[in-house]
Amino acid sequence: MADIHRLLSKVYINGERTKEVGDHELSLSAMACYPFPYMPLLENRGYTLILPFPDENREHKRIKRVPSLPESISSSATPTPYRGGGNINDSNDTSNSCISRCSSTSSLSSMPSLQFRDHILTYTQRYLAAEVVEEAAEAIMGANQENRGIEDGEADEMRLVQLLIACAEAVACRDKSHASVLLSELRANALVFGSSFQRVASCFVQGLADRLAMVHPLGAVGFIAPAPPPTMSIMDVGISEKKEEALRLVYEICPHIQFGHFVANASILEAFEEESFVHVVDLGMTLGLPHGHQWRALIQSLADRATTHQPPRRLRITAVGLCDERFRIIGDELELFANNLGVNLEFSVVKTHLENLSSNDIKTSDDEVLAVNSILQLHCVVKESRGALNSVLQTIHELGPKVLVLVEQDSSHNGPFFLGRFMEALHYYSAIFDSLDAMLPKYDTRRAKMEQFYFAEEIKNIISCEGPARVERHERVDQWRRRMSRAGFQAGPIKMMAQAKQWLAQIEACEGYTIVEEKGCLVLGWKSRPIVAASCWKC
Repeated sequence: MADIHRLLSKVYINGERTKEVGDHELSLSAMACYPFPYMPLLENRGYTLILPFPDENREHKRIKRVPSLPESISSSATPTPYRGGGNINDSNDTSNSCISRCSSTSSLSSMPSLQFRDHILTYTQRYLAAEVVEEAAEAIMGANQENRGIEDGEADEMRLVQLLIACAEAVACRDKSHASVLLSELRANALVFGSSFQRVASCFVQGLADRLAMVHPLGAVGFIAPAPPPTMSIMDVGISEKKEEALRLVYEICPHIQFGHFVANASILEAFEEESFVHVVDLGMTLGLPHGHQWRALIQSLADRATTHQPPRRLRITAVGLCDERFRIIGDELELFANNLGVNLEFSVVKTHLENLSSNDIKTSDDEVLAVNSILQLHCVVKESRGALNSVLQTIHELGPKVLVLVEQDSSHNGPFFLGRFMEALHYYSAIFDSLDAMLPKYDTRRAKMEQFYFAEEIKNIISCEGPARVERHERVDQWRRRMSRAGFQAGPIKMMAQAKQWLAQIEACEGYTIVEEKGCLVLGWKSRPIVAASCWKC
């Protein structure tokens, strides 16, 4: 899980920081042992005051004692070693040195004042050194408190992970009493405006609570039938204003859908090159995203080709889905946009569920080149029996498109066991919430809308629903490859890695997003965690 990996990396970083603080302490201890910084020689009235230099072989330092006149006279009779920093072998040199120092003074009365100044200077240096040590100690204590705060936050999030998994196990075992206790504690700690993992945990808590409510009383085996009709999805019942705004924000802020549009348009343009009559069948119209952003970009690219190539004489776009009114509004906008650019566009709608789509519903002609576009749609018709998806793929195969572009979430959320799906979804959506944490400020309402009205809806469907009501059945690229091969499609390698990376740089995506090529597919990921995969197929 991306967020748990981040927690572990933080622990590692803390270890490095602790080491740095330890080095700091060593340097301070060295400084504390030598509280006297280097000072220049002070001269006063011809008397030279020599301050001690740091000596690594001695722990305590003091001002060099200058002998008084009587001592110097007596020392001439009985030579004694010099008490400075080192030993002087010649006793006569020592005596002569003392006498020369004494001869430079004007009177004996000046000596006590010099000694008093020595004491003042010594204590001044000690006071300044103590202040430095005290300030450094406060800095170390502050760093330790900060590290303890980070460690406490990591411990809280790891505790949240443990609670979440324990609650999922209790729900899987239909232990309502234990799961209810854990849910109460989770609700108190999984905050909507907390850290990235707290926010994603709040969405999973909602899903677990919904699933627990569907468990039969007294721990009986089975679930209460969910409220939504078996074959209804978010597109079938329409999108509320909040969900529509959340979808728009996801498109504008996150590169997931834009990445799919970019790869699909590039593949379709390649298939339409030097063709006069072209036709695109769009399954779902990208969840009904307003304004038809993908096809505006395609129309613009076809119009730009007029300078070097002859533009197509006719472009047809057929939208497939139940939101026919929404699709017609988008179609009217696209026709006006295309007309202004000199592109002949014909837009039509086929009002039907994907599972019921027939090749007779799509009006085609022999002289046109056909492309099929599916952005985050086909996973909704993946069922336990696989009959619905096979039927849709067979219909598409009968249409004979030159290219089928498939863009899907690259994660395994269609496993037969609840706990497996739960853990896989926890990994996947933690990476997404981690990316949102890097792109938007903590209290940004746009992020809350995307998380609560878009991604949370997917999470709750994966966690709480079973049977036909569970439509968010995301699968890995390898699984899609097997499904497409069995349906008679052949993979068409996408050779646009350089263009994809250039596109990622142009949209100024947050640092952390990556694009890699995997067995002919392009995969958009967040810090090595796959998010969305795009692939092309031919009959």
